[in-house]
Amino acid sequence: MQTNKPLFSIIIPTLNEEKIIESTLRNIYENLSLFPYELIVADSGSSDATVEIAKKYATVLGIEKPSGKTIAWNRNRGAENATGDFFVFIDADVIIPNPDSFFKNAIDIFSSNEKIIAITVKQKVFPEVATSADNIIFGIVNFAHRFNNNFLHSGSASGEFQMIRSDAFKKLNGFQEHLAVAEDNDMFARLAKNGRTYMSTSLFVYHTARRPHTIGWHKVLWAWGINQLYVKLFNKSYNKEWKVIR
Repeated sequence: MQTNKPLFSIIIPTLNEEKIIESTLRNIYENLSLFPYELIVADSGSSDATVEIAKKYATVLGIEKPSGKTIAWNRNRGAENATGDFFVFIDADVIIPNPDSFFKNAIDIFSSNEKIIAITVKQKVFPEVATSADNIIFGIVNFAHRFNNNFLHSGSASGEFQMIRSDAFKKLNGFQEHLAVAEDNDMFARLAKNGRTYMSTSLFVYHTARRPHTIGWHKVLWAWGINQLYVKLFNKSYNKEWKVIR
């Protein structure tokens, strides 16, 4: 939907996502009609057909990412070109079920409490590829995000879905670009110091879980844990880069 003033900007960082990006964008483009919005794809130098596919549905920022830049840099570049009242960050392999009702409920959460400046939702792996380990581990992840946001008010969220008031995002100058990993969780931790963050237990998104399916859950859990610890203690990620999995 093209309007002069979108209510929210959906921002998707990409790099060589030709296998999945069309289904992600088409799902929004064809099924979201209740609200004015804009779709922004921040591509960082794809060598496949990602940009050509994305241009059918979204505004594409197609500038090759300089060496050493992170996904946080890419997310911020998308946000710099966004004009919505809310910034919605999702990954390229994420599907939002029933976008009209999903975003109506999301907006209702913000409207119910003016102190809420950001929300996240539950994560589920696509049923056709989900394993028992996926269901158990993401169940724990979802519980942790709910506990951290709704009870401890310390803030936490994964990159699969984050919806943030644009003024709150700009106040923090966006994601910390020196973080190669855990920039998503760090964003909500910083937001929680400026307002309320919230996790909806009734809303969820689907994703592929392609990283644990490719390299194994033991490696993913180690990477999550050590990087979260380093960010909390030293404000830097343990990993200097986050390996691309496609």
